[in-house]
Formats: sequence, C-alpha cells, structure tokens
Amino acid sequence: MTQSSIRRRLSLMVLASVALVWAVTLVSTFRHASQEVRRWQDTRLVEYAKLIALLSDDDLLKLSRSHIDARIELPHPDELASGTVDSDIAPREMLFAVKDAQGRTIAASPALSELGPIAPPPGNIDEPWSATLGNTVWRIETIRDANTGRLIQVMQTSNSRSDLARDAALHVSRPLLLGLPALALLVWLAIGRSLAPLRMLSETIRARDATTFEPIDIERVPPEVRPLVDAIDQLLARLKQSIARERAFTSDAAHELKTPLAAIKVQAQVALAAEDATQRQLAIQRVVQGVDRSTRLAEQLLLLARLDEHERIPTVPVALDAFVLEAIARHTERARQKQIEISFADVLHRTVLAEPFLIGILLDNLFDNSIKYGKQGGHIDIGLFDDGDAVSLVVRDDGEGVAPSEMSRLVDRFYRGVNAAAPGSGLGLSIVRRIVSYFNGRLTFEAGIDGAGLTVIVSLRRANAPAPHQSPAAAVAESTWNSSSSCSQ
Repeated sequence: MTQSSIRRRLSLMVLASVALVWAVTLVSTFRHASQEVRRWQDTRLVEYAKLIALLSDDDLLKLSRSHIDARIELPHPDELASGTVDSDIAPREMLFAVKDAQGRTIAASPALSELGPIAPPPGNIDEPWSATLGNTVWRIETIRDANTGRLIQVMQTSNSRSDLARDAALHVSRPLLLGLPALALLVWLAIGRSLAPLRMLSETIRARDATTFEPIDIERVPPEVRPLVDAIDQLLARLKQSIARERAFTSDAAHELKTPLAAIKVQAQVALAAEDATQRQLAIQRVVQGVDRSTRLAEQLLLLARLDEHERIPTVPVALDAFVLEAIARHTERARQKQIEISFADVLHRTVLAEPFLIGILLDNLFDNSIKYGKQGGHIDIGLFDDGDAVSLVVRDDGEGVAPSEMSRLVDRFYRGVNAAAPGSGLGLSIVRRIVSYFNGRLTFEAGIDGAGLTVIVSLRRANAPAPHQSPAAAVAESTWNSSSSCSQ
C-alpha cells in the first residue's frame, strides 16, 4: 500500500479541522442569531405593551382604527424593484386589546374578532409566550397597569423563519468559506517549508558513499529533527568504529599470522629434505610448536573481535577471591617450572560486579603474563584491596619490567616491550584492558617488586549485595561463551 506523504496528510488534517470548525461555527452562529432575533422581537412586544398602557381611551380608539406595522426591517429600493421575498421586510400587523379593571374591552384591533378568544398565559410568566390562533403561531405579551388596573395584550405573528438569523450566520461564515482555498495554499506552503530540513537531510544522506562517516552538518535544524540527526550521527560513528575495528583485525591477523606460517613452512621443508631421522624429528616438533602458537594467536584474535562486537554483557556479583584462588591453581605448575613463588595476601571475601567467564580470562592473562616475563626463581605477589566503591586486584612480579615510557603502550595490540625475551603475541594485556573497560573498571601499571618487574592493578566496581553461592567452575560451565576462547599470552 502506498503511504501518502507527511505534507499531504498534514494538509488534509489541517483543512479538515478548519472545515469542521467552520461548520460548527456556522450552525452555532445560526442558532445564537435566531435566539437573539427572538429575544429582540419579544423585547419589542414588551415595549409596545408599555407604550399602549400610557394612552388615553380616545387615543386607544384612534389606534384601533389604524394598523401597526411590526416588520423588523424596511425594504431597500433595489429589493422592492427585484421583488425579493424577505420575511423580515414583509408587512406584519401588530394586534392589541385593552380591557378595564372589570374586564370590559376599551379598545381592540378589529382583526382580533376573527381569531377568537385569547387563552391566558401558561402559569405565572411575565414574558411573551406563544399561542396558536387561526392556524397561526402568535407571540403574545400581557401586562396589567398598576395605576389604572387595565389589562393590555399585544400580539404579532411569530417570525420563526426570520432571515436575520440566516444572514447573520452567512455574514460570519462567508469570509471563512471564501478564505478556505487561500488557507489551503498557505497550509501547503507552510508545511512544505517546515519539512524542508527532512528533505535536506535525506538528500545529504543520499549523497554520501560507503566511505563517508563524518557527522551530518545541516544548518538551522529544528528541535524536532535534531534527535534524528544526532541518532544518525551516532550510528555513523558506531559504523565507522566497527569498520575500523574490522580493518584493524584483518590487518593484525594477516601481519601476525604471516610470521608463524612462514616458519612452519620452512620447518616443513626442512623435514622433507632431511635425511637424518633426528633432524627430521626436530623439524616436525617445531612445526607442531608453530601450529600451537598460531592456534593460540587465532584464539586471541577471535576473542578480541568478539569483545569488540559483542553486545553489553549483564553483570552479576562475582566472588573475586574464589576466582583468584582457582586461577592460581591453574598456573601453579607453570610457575613451579620457573621456580617462581606465588603469594596471595589478604584472602578475605570480596565481591565485584562482572561476568564470571570473562573474569576467568582476565586472571589467566594476568598470571600468564607475570609468569612468562617473571625471572627464574622470582616472586609474584597477588592481593585484593578495598578502594572506595571498588575492589582492586594487584599482581606484581620482579622480572625485567617495562620502561616508564613504554607503560602507556602495553595495552596496544601486538605491542611487546623492548626487553621482552619470552615468546608471545602481545595480545594478553590488550584483552585485559578490553575486559576491564567492559565492566567500566580501571587498569593501571606501576613498577613491580622493589622497583623491578611490573605491577598491574585492576579495579572493578564492588557489588552492593552479597555474591550468590556459586563455584567459579560452575559459573564458567554455565557461560554462553566458547571456552576455547580462553587466551594465554
């Protein structure tokens, strides 16, 4: 179904509303004008009755032999020439009757004898009333003179079809009726001008290509259109950011996978060409190691992409101390291989708002990073501390450390410090930073134990309610995340 334009709908609605108001105004004006004309006629009857009450008996007799013209309007010469019939300018005789205190008639209009007796007014009303005499509706006014005791009755035919009411209504409605076409044109132009920003907005968007993500710049945007423009600008910004992440991911993946794949190819060629079994076995082992490294790198890249594109994950209370203890248990064997001692101080229960599976990934990356770059026979200190409305996790080692000038780049993807000797891809702390930002936390770096190594501080918001009783292993099992995305650097 084809939808009509906003301009057409608004114009029709405005004109329909105006026409409805015009019709209501016309009917209301006619009714009120008719009531006013009737009140005016009744007032004239009362004035006639009061005037007749002042006349003497002789004057009343003279008046009864004449005719009282009760027409409302006098005809204009052009109306007389055209023969126009108008109930307000047609001759209408006013009839009267005056009786003394004993009920004897003093004077009366001759035509009254043809109408028959006049019925008394209904009830005790002191205003004109209507009565039917001789198949004609008459308006009658009756008063009694307090000084003479006379009863004066004045009557005239009811002008129920008065042209005054119709003319008054037409005079009010005619200008509006004649102005409807002009009003329709003005409404059409005004609505079109008001909708011009929408047309300009659509033309601006239509003129853009797939590489243009700059904010929409339209001058004099109405307040009603501004939210739409802001929403489109925000959408363009998110789209630009998403495309930039996609390009960065593609570029990073191509760059980082090229080296291990080249090494795998070389070792495979060595294995094919080697005649010595020992040399062939060593080359195949290096091929397996290269495949493992490429697999870990692909898992980390996929996790970063998932974190970048995933919708906001709801947070739940997480017992951070329990997760830290389980993460330490998972990395104890690796630490023992390098004779690194792990100490966990302050094991009091602390709960943060996070997501269980991502907390596990964060801890694995932190501990893996400390063990990997820690020195042989060194130490790793882990602690949980209160920090206002947050809980801070502190991981310190005494390895080679990072120069102060390099700390700001530790969260860059694929960045590895100048002194980095252990193999890695440079994605671990980038993943930690991304997870911390997911939960609106804070990540800072300082010098490590006794000025050596590195200290990583992760601050997460404290949970207001006690954490529900749930083991970390169960939380991980219930997560919808793919457990194969667990990343060690």
